[in-house]
Amino acid sequence: MKRIVYSAITMLLLSTAAQAQLIITNGEHVMEISGSASTYYNQRILKEGEYDHSKDRFKLRDAQINIEGRIKNIWEYKLQADFADMSANTAGGEIDPENPGLMDANVTYKGLGFLEIKAGYGKVPYSLSSMVPFTFSPYWQRAELTRGSLFSRRDAGVTLHSALWRQRINLYAGIYSGLGEMALIGDNDPSGNPEFIGRAEFSYPARYRYRLKDDRHTPVPMFMIGLNGRYMNKRLPDGEVFPDNTQSEYGMKVVDGKKYVYGFDASFMYQGFSAQFEMHQIKGQPVKASDPLYQGLSPAQTRGYFLAGGYIAEVNYHIAAINTIVSARYEELDLSDLVKGNSQRFSPAIAYQVKGFDAMVKFQYFNILKEEAIDPLKWKEQYRLGIQFNFN
Repeated sequence: MKRIVYSAITMLLLSTAAQAQLIITNGEHVMEISGSASTYYNQRILKEGEYDHSKDRFKLRDAQINIEGRIKNIWEYKLQADFADMSANTAGGEIDPENPGLMDANVTYKGLGFLEIKAGYGKVPYSLSSMVPFTFSPYWQRAELTRGSLFSRRDAGVTLHSALWRQRINLYAGIYSGLGEMALIGDNDPSGNPEFIGRAEFSYPARYRYRLKDDRHTPVPMFMIGLNGRYMNKRLPDGEVFPDNTQSEYGMKVVDGKKYVYGFDASFMYQGFSAQFEMHQIKGQPVKASDPLYQGLSPAQTRGYFLAGGYIAEVNYHIAAINTIVSARYEELDLSDLVKGNSQRFSPAIAYQVKGFDAMVKFQYFNILKEEAIDPLKWKEQYRLGIQFNFN
């Protein structure tokens, strides 16, 4: 009888705290089920001489189910899958690193108190923009720099996390396959070497949650700064491209040699206003002078390495009277310092939050201000309008 009463009280309290989230519990084991669905229409304005309008389409972006649980506050687990992308992959489509079919499959041990150990597959602790869930963003698409083409957003491995000073300081360190989203479908590269990733972040005056919008109108100014770093040393088979590179728009997620990535991010929010800034730098050292990433230049011209990277600047404001978020983002990306020029994009967005539901009608506009020869596009402008609905 006591167990039944305890379970009932626990379920009531957890349901209230989670805003009516679907919860199953027996007192020691609590499982929460949630999910989301989103769909949009995309329209591109093509360059002169281009006639392929195949990207002008309706698209089901998400059909997600999320199962999270905890046992005795010592073990936690998470399983998140997107059936829309699973169907696309089954039909022969490419894996979208921003939104793959399997998003999370991991367990976390919290019995040590000061240290959490997570093992399995999921997001790696690198880049605030990458770590923010899609549902907390007013945009339909992340910036090109952090979408997952230049460095992986998810991988299989082990993550250590320690939170200090009431979670104002968070420290992450992890070891992963280095293959990113492709780790689920194949072996490691011939070297067998992993990728190492670390992140340190500081927030004040309280814990800072991973979100871009401030629809709760934070009553006191809050900020967070983060430092990230990652390193791998891989070897690709002679005459072949590692499978992950076939899915990458730029072919540098896995370098045949050493690859260093380091970055900085900062975020601020106050009274409905929020702003974010990120900067990332990639240094690749391919072992072969003939590597395509050297752009056909001689060893003397390349200095034995190439650099790539860029930055993102974003501002958002929540207009409480009409429950709407207006946003603007500027991004700059240089795919290689060995080739002159870089790309620049501007993307404003509007997101209306449907009253009484966890849903948003979102509109995003893409404008290509400048592009470089390495990555020529067929379009110059793009419009995307759709709805996102979360059930929890």
